[in-house]
Amino acid sequence: MSDSLNRPPRLVLASSSRYRRELLERLRIPFDVIVPDIDETPLADESPETTALRLAEAKARAVVALHAAGEARTLVIGSDQVATYDGLQIGKPGTHEKALAQLQAMRGREVLFHSALCLFDSGSGAAQTLDVVTHVRFRNMPDTDLEAYLRAETPYDVAGSAKSEGLGIALLEAIESDDPTALIGLPLIALTRMLLAAGYPLFGAR
Repeated sequence: MSDSLNRPPRLVLASSSRYRRELLERLRIPFDVIVPDIDETPLADESPETTALRLAEAKARAVVALHAAGEARTLVIGSDQVATYDGLQIGKPGTHEKALAQLQAMRGREVLFHSALCLFDSGSGAAQTLDVVTHVRFRNMPDTDLEAYLRAETPYDVAGSAKSEGLGIALLEAIESDDPTALIGLPLIALTRMLLAAGYPLFGAR
């Protein structure tokens, strides 16, 4: 039997996030990274869960359409994260001022982080999707500490401005989730379940 028949499907991470790339590297499986080009603006009256799921699948489908169509079977991973409190969506701040405003608004509150995941199979056209919700309680920190944290971490490219894998953990009172990697941006427990369901050889793809 030829090597091509034994080879697992190509795996692609549809993301510009270095955090998602670092998480996927933990699985020690080969993958490519392709940055999708989509509009990530939430739709009017769209719930945070719907926004995150829609964008996760849109990222995967965009990569398949442009880079995997007509190729051998490819599995594309799309993911998106939306934070919310009091029904308000919180995205990536982009600037120091917006990050400070986010942290000021969230201190002393519970914030929900919707980490949506999509695994799109170009061979079958099937999309597995899931929204993994993490409940986070923020400490009531003074502005001086919030400013110091932002200068140390510059977390302007993460939803909610709090990097739990770094100094941002000091801003948090508690985290409740079924998947500890979800808050960082890529739910690995859900992803490995999806990969196994798609027949991907997690323990043999080396």
